[in-house]
Amino acid sequence: MGSNSSRIGDLPKNEYLKKLSGTESVSENDPFWNQLLSFSFPAPTSSTELKLLEEATISVCRSLVENNPRTGNLGALIKVFLSRTKELKLSAECQNHIFIWQTHNALFIICCLLKVFICEMSEEELQLHFTYEEKSPGNYSSDSEDLLEELLCCLMQLITDIPLLDITYEISVEAISTMVVFLSCQLFHKEVLRQSISHKYLMRGPCLPYTSKLVKTLLYNFIRQEKPPPPGAHVFPQQSDGGGLLYGLASGVATGLWTVFTLGGVGSKAAASPELSSPLANQSLLLLLVLANLTDASDVPNPYRQAIMSFKNTQDSSPFPSSIPHAFQINFNSLYTALCEQQTSDQATLLLYTLLHQNSNIRTYMLARTDMENLVLPILEILYHVEERNSHHVYMALIILLILTEDDGFNRSIHEVILKNITWYSERVLTEISLGSLLILVVIRTIQYNMTRTRDKYLHTNCLAALANMSAQFRSLHQYAAQRIISLFSLLSKKHNKVLEQATQSLRGSLSSNDVPLPDYAQDLNVIEEVIRMMLEIINSCLTNSLHHNPNLVYALLYKRDLFEQFRTHPSFQDIMQNIDLVITFFSSRLLQAGAELSVERVLEIIKQGVVALPKDRLKKFPELKFKYVEEEQPEEFFIPYVWSLVYNSAVGLYWNPQAIQLFTMDSD
Repeated sequence: MGSNSSRIGDLPKNEYLKKLSGTESVSENDPFWNQLLSFSFPAPTSSTELKLLEEATISVCRSLVENNPRTGNLGALIKVFLSRTKELKLSAECQNHIFIWQTHNALFIICCLLKVFICEMSEEELQLHFTYEEKSPGNYSSDSEDLLEELLCCLMQLITDIPLLDITYEISVEAISTMVVFLSCQLFHKEVLRQSISHKYLMRGPCLPYTSKLVKTLLYNFIRQEKPPPPGAHVFPQQSDGGGLLYGLASGVATGLWTVFTLGGVGSKAAASPELSSPLANQSLLLLLVLANLTDASDVPNPYRQAIMSFKNTQDSSPFPSSIPHAFQINFNSLYTALCEQQTSDQATLLLYTLLHQNSNIRTYMLARTDMENLVLPILEILYHVEERNSHHVYMALIILLILTEDDGFNRSIHEVILKNITWYSERVLTEISLGSLLILVVIRTIQYNMTRTRDKYLHTNCLAALANMSAQFRSLHQYAAQRIISLFSLLSKKHNKVLEQATQSLRGSLSSNDVPLPDYAQDLNVIEEVIRMMLEIINSCLTNSLHHNPNLVYALLYKRDLFEQFRTHPSFQDIMQNIDLVITFFSSRLLQAGAELSVERVLEIIKQGVVALPKDRLKKFPELKFKYVEEEQPEEFFIPYVWSLVYNSAVGLYWNPQAIQLFTMDSD
């Protein structure tokens, strides 16, 4: 690359890159490295340009793959970088712009090369390239340095130890990007990797002591959402003659060499990522999720997951049990605030799920918050805009609600939080509604969307489980929420009748024709009856536990009482219908006694008076509805492809050829 500014199109002909990848060995002490690392070129501004960068450098990278066994130039470059990082902290304190800038450029080149090497070869071959010394081909020393492990440890040190300043922002981002690339071998395997060289390095040896510090740093990067320095904030002033070497070099950094790694990839139908306010926070979060979802080694549990499972609040002064490794403390209030503010992205929602599900300290803290609406509202908005979200994001949001509704305190408190003017809810103007009623509305809307579009039983089950967990604590339901509960039952009832009619006609048709295969209406009927019973149990749970708190639900029941008539004698619903039938009969009788032409206000008044008169012992008791989220067996089969799809589609700006990806199916668009 060298000291002149370069264009992407010029890179294949660049004399310094040709020497790096050529057949001549270059000593790590050669002045060539200072020349190579003094480069700048206009940063890519689109995914198309990122692809061009990949295509422009692929021939250089492949030449290095071919020649490196004889030259060891990759190892020499890494040694140059490693020697420079030893002085990086001092350089940051002394504001040594040129030193930091050249070290950044070295890491930039290493990252580009590493990405191609990982794509082109197995991990075993990659490791050999990092242990080559200047010997005849095929002659490897058993005691040669393992530069791959040393590089990884150095990156962890850089991320955790170098102070975040304007002049170190880009190299911090670059270090995290390079760690993501180091772990990207998973992208090129169809099966989940359970034993790999990356596991060995990260879970044992000199990298292991950095576990808790790395996780803590990545979390704080996410919390702080530090924006990149503005162009020119840390560069040398422009010479009066309009240029000069220093300005050319520094402006190359300022205009955004780091943006090479913060622009979105291509090859997916996923919605375009919004412009990132903090590339450092985004990439830190992605790396954290990748580390947290590494599979356990055969004899060692994933230490990064252990760190995520066990960290505590800075205000918690109790000692850590000696059995908990990699423990640390972090400010829970700051973390909670960041999680509330960042839920528009898949990765932030996945982090919230991970923390709620795996860290009991975080879960206890969040459930004790008195401002849970700040967390719940963004989750509800994800579900409300289900048409615009990918299915994984919707699932994560729904499971978060299910985990929260396992707590009775949460189920009570959400009905005490009154919200005004929910602007994103467009079906109806909601000038004032409780958080609990809004949650019910959004979950029911998700069920109805699923019934007409995706028809996913898993989604149905989790939605109904969340409603069931809340049902005994329903309080002062908004009239619209009460109506929607009964409207959902009406929709299910119509669907049940339609499937029943189809099954009957199908049975008649089978008597006249034995050749045509019949749809399995019995299975469809069984599924819809399971859902109907669940809805009846939810209504029953509310009536038996909090009838006096919910006159609007009783009103909605009475208004649509005919819906329930067909289920009174149905063998699948007889038992659960007893209480509902009792409530309908009791209040219908009182309304008849009050006369005709009753106003809504008068009906509600009669209901409130009747609640006091209804003998509670006449309502049959059923077991409490409680559903607990249980992660499926081998969850890594879901989460690892999901996390890597987020990396692939995010604005991390690392272009991978979609034809080479094997972990998940790439869209052709």
